Amino acid sequence: MESAPVELHDASEVHLLFGPFCMVPGKRLLMREGLPIEIGGRALDILMALVEQPGKVIAKRELIRRVWPDAIVEEGSLRFHMNGLRKILGDGEEGARYINTQVGVGYAFVAPVERKAHAMALPVSPMAHVASRLKGLPPPIPLIGRDVDIQLIVDRLATPRLLSIVGTGGVGKTSLAVAAAHRLCGHYEAVHFIDLAQVEDASLVPSALVGAAGLPVQADDPVFVLLAHLQLHTLLFVIDNCEHVIDAVSAVVERIRSGAPETGLLTTSREPLRALEEQLHWLNPLDFPAESTSYTFDELVSFPAVKLFVERVSAGNASSNLTTDEVRLIADMCRRLDGLALPIELAAGRVATHGIQATHSMLGERFSLGWAGRRTALPRHQTLRATLDWSYGLLSDAERLVFDRLAVFVGPFSQDAAAQIVGDARVEPVMAAALLDELASKGLVAVDHSEAIHSYRMLEMTRAYARERLATHDRYEAHAIAFRHGAYYTALLGQLGTTPDEIFERSARLASQLGNIRSALEWSFGPDGDPGLALPMAAASAPLFLHFSLLVECRTWCGRAIELLELGYFGTPTEMELQAALGLVLMFTRGNSESAEKALLRAMDIAVTLGDHGSQLRLLGRLQIFYERIGDFASSLAWAEQAMGVGDAIGEPEAISVAASLAGVSHHLLGNQVLARSELEKALRHSQPPRRSHTIHYGFDHRNRTGLALARTLWLQGYPDEARAWAERVERDAAALNHPVTHCIALVWTLGIYTWLGDLERAEVALQTFAHLAESNMLAPYIAATPGMRAAIRIRSGNAGDAGDAIGWLEDSLSRLHGMRYELLTSTFETALTEGLILSGRFDEAARLIDGTIHHCRASGDAYALPDLLRIRSRIFRAQGNPGAAVELIEESLAMARAQGAHAWELRSSTELARAALEAGRPGEAIEILGPWLASARQGASGRDQRDLLMLWDDAQRRMQPV
Repeated sequence: MESAPVELHDASEVHLLFGPFCMVPGKRLLMREGLPIEIGGRALDILMALVEQPGKVIAKRELIRRVWPDAIVEEGSLRFHMNGLRKILGDGEEGARYINTQVGVGYAFVAPVERKAHAMALPVSPMAHVASRLKGLPPPIPLIGRDVDIQLIVDRLATPRLLSIVGTGGVGKTSLAVAAAHRLCGHYEAVHFIDLAQVEDASLVPSALVGAAGLPVQADDPVFVLLAHLQLHTLLFVIDNCEHVIDAVSAVVERIRSGAPETGLLTTSREPLRALEEQLHWLNPLDFPAESTSYTFDELVSFPAVKLFVERVSAGNASSNLTTDEVRLIADMCRRLDGLALPIELAAGRVATHGIQATHSMLGERFSLGWAGRRTALPRHQTLRATLDWSYGLLSDAERLVFDRLAVFVGPFSQDAAAQIVGDARVEPVMAAALLDELASKGLVAVDHSEAIHSYRMLEMTRAYARERLATHDRYEAHAIAFRHGAYYTALLGQLGTTPDEIFERSARLASQLGNIRSALEWSFGPDGDPGLALPMAAASAPLFLHFSLLVECRTWCGRAIELLELGYFGTPTEMELQAALGLVLMFTRGNSESAEKALLRAMDIAVTLGDHGSQLRLLGRLQIFYERIGDFASSLAWAEQAMGVGDAIGEPEAISVAASLAGVSHHLLGNQVLARSELEKALRHSQPPRRSHTIHYGFDHRNRTGLALARTLWLQGYPDEARAWAERVERDAAALNHPVTHCIALVWTLGIYTWLGDLERAEVALQTFAHLAESNMLAPYIAATPGMRAAIRIRSGNAGDAGDAIGWLEDSLSRLHGMRYELLTSTFETALTEGLILSGRFDEAARLIDGTIHHCRASGDAYALPDLLRIRSRIFRAQGNPGAAVELIEESLAMARAQGAHAWELRSSTELARAALEAGRPGEAIEILGPWLASARQGASGRDQRDLLMLWDDAQRRMQPV
């Protein structure tokens, strides 16, 4: 294999070397071991500022001024990007240190930096890497007479801004935007192309942009998701065909300009967006001669419009040799066509069949002065309608029929789809396919040759014209075509497969067909549609919407389909899939509602009746997490135990792993840590590495949840170092899945582990990431939990001065979480709130609160925290002057912790008992209590509880010394 080409940079260019990294500030390039690294613009700016002055502490205010010179931002933004930079560098991994934090002051780059000023050979990204940055951007086509336009657009968008290419239909706006975007790819991390011709509903414009960026959509307002992503990257969006949804586009781009000003926006429209900060590039027609008789052959073909016409004629007939008179006729046609690129290409396509003289004559008949003077018509109709009328008039009856029927498609379609949907008794499917190619050769249908199987597509303006023509047909024919369209895509969706990997792979191939699927769903559920088609299509489309994380759309179609179950689908696999999908998306988009519970239970009943073990296991996982989230741990365990039976019946490793994971999580929360660890380790032995296909299939990642529960179990069993290692591993795996919900679930639990360990700095870093994910994805329960987590960290620090604010945050979080039926964090937050009240000396309030929490935990089965709750209650008794009750509770706490196998709680309670003895002047008794824990504490000294025990031991030893 040949080595990749290299680019020699200027000898005067400075290269900064640190560890395995090389940074070239002049090129804004960061590499690791010779390979370019993807890094956000803000993170790179921070790195450049730090590396310029290695070893020096750069104040936070100075860094903010350097990175955000024209904006006012909070320190939280700096912390967020700093955390991302640390992850990119691998700071802290295998002992590597790059950035040091001076608390309250700023940051310093602490790794050695070597400067080199001589030329270095740096690898140039291969073309495949360049192509990977062009997301959906069509290949450029050679443009004639547009060099100046392209350069103007490139120059203006070299700095991110909103620029709209505006012009009449057919003038070549899309081709110009595509050509400019290809030249701009070096200025941006990636270029995303969005063709809004596939979006008929203006409310779906935000989802189209988010989908083009490859982001999961798990919120009712997808723009929040998009803005969070854009703040980390420098991207260019090319938004094509905006005119029919112009108000929606204007609103979205204004939000992007306000929230992510480093994002470039290039739009095409037949009229200005009239958005704030919009700059316009009016695209004029190609130049053509006002008259042709006084020009020579060479002078005529130098006009861009004439040159375009001539090149298209030559492409259609390579053997043609044009005379001067023929070129003059072409020049006259270009004048009559106002220099518009699309009509010129349509006319040139006719020359191959009719010849130049006949084409010129027909053009003269169809495009009269009266037509050219129709200034009272809508702008989009002043020239294009006449052009299409003329082209349509040249078609045969069969071609017209196929052209009209192709209006049913939204976006790309295959030849097979056209043959089956367009074809009927009047036009045989084989003939329909042949006529499709005829229409493509005449420029009325576009062909994408970039894929192995060519896809076809009507230009937006051509489809609009075809829809008007189709509306003139009788109602029966229009209904029949729409029905065949819906039936075709229902059958296509039915071929997604049955296994998670099949569904994942085949769903990805249908990305371009979302427009057709949405259109078919809209028609089938509409007043002229067919309910018998609507319901199975909605059920078949659910996996596709889940694949693309379009949860709100999935919820809409499943909800509408369930209203039609009386058509004969009660108790069928179709109803089961509808109810299963609805329950899942309701749980994540609207909380743990009764509607979600009802849907999941109904789906489970059907799966049992059908004897479908695979679906039972999938649904048992959703039911187990649902009841876990509402705090019903006994029911959660019951579903997990049922899953174990189903997993054994299936007998496959993955099924056994999933069932064991559910059981292990339930046992952990119920307080049986020995059994929990056994089940969790069993689950990991049988599981595969995390795969997005299986995450989508089950609704969440079972392996990730297994690792989280195991990390917590290990800490409770007295292995803090192993718990930390698992927490860090699970957090990395969750981030790599690029699934916000999964990542947030991981952070919820790893935050708790870091807090238990006393690693509050790491907990703060994790909280910043968690808060950003929750807010940017509009995950309401996690947004509500954020202040409570912040308060728990602050209270764990033991600073009484911080307790006041923390108490208020916790009370607010608890109130909001109760309202959402999200009770999983109740015990954790109430424990932190109790400790905050103790720090503030409000012992009576603390006693009332913790008594209620203890009662709730005993009743709900949330037993894992009970030993620690009893320990904290004993502290309150001691503070209130009731040592007898305190000792009694400590002994109960110790007995319960031993029964659970929770050595961490036993250690805390033993330390509490020793502290009480020491405060009472009995250091010998304290030493006797702490002695059995001394060896294990020294082995796991990275945990805060172990460090507290060692400090208490040293204090007791000093007090035993004679005065």
